[in-house]
Amino acid sequence: MPDPRHPKFPASIVTQSQPFSPPGHIPNPHAFRRLTEDERRASLEDYLKHWQKGHDLWVFGYGSLVWRPEFDFIERRLALVRGYHRSLCLWSRINRGTPEQPGLVFGLENGGSCRGMVYRVAAKHVPDVLDELWKREMPSGAYVPRHLSCHTQHGAVGALVFTMDKTKDSYVRDLQTHQLVDIVRRAHGTYGPCIEYVIETNRALKDAGIHDRKLDDLVRHLNGAAPS
Repeated sequence: MPDPRHPKFPASIVTQSQPFSPPGHIPNPHAFRRLTEDERRASLEDYLKHWQKGHDLWVFGYGSLVWRPEFDFIERRLALVRGYHRSLCLWSRINRGTPEQPGLVFGLENGGSCRGMVYRVAAKHVPDVLDELWKREMPSGAYVPRHLSCHTQHGAVGALVFTMDKTKDSYVRDLQTHQLVDIVRRAHGTYGPCIEYVIETNRALKDAGIHDRKLDDLVRHLNGAAPS
């Protein structure tokens, strides 16, 4: 039977209403704050130094941007970023959780490589698209926006890539599978349940021919397999 709060998912895999027993290193909910509008604007202006005005801009997606970009683009390609790997390493206290019951979303950590989608945004739309992206991806400034080389079948392109800022209390590491499952099943934020985010990202990656073994394993556990 579907859970009425999350109709896409069976009640057996959504446990938000049960008591939450977070890991000991969960951030203090009272210490959480959003970026001010001035701080958000300053961060965006700092990144815009990498953009040549009048030129198209590429944006690399490796999480929800793969299945829900929500901006206009004129081209999309499969792409590989070297030196970083996809990881559920970011506490989400707005979009997929709350300060009291945070969810987890993907960030890019150092090491390895990551496959995703890269989108080309027309020059005339770049300022508006980036403004909306900063509202979506940078509400608390937990990412470091970088301009990195993305390798595609038609050659390398420089793109905006959101990487994890490990200095922030939003950064989490070394969670065990059972902890990931517990957190993802329970959390819910302004964009919906965390489990939707994880499962839809995995589905979109597979549809694009991208296979992430760690993510596949997590989704199996979320769908009912007992965590090892």
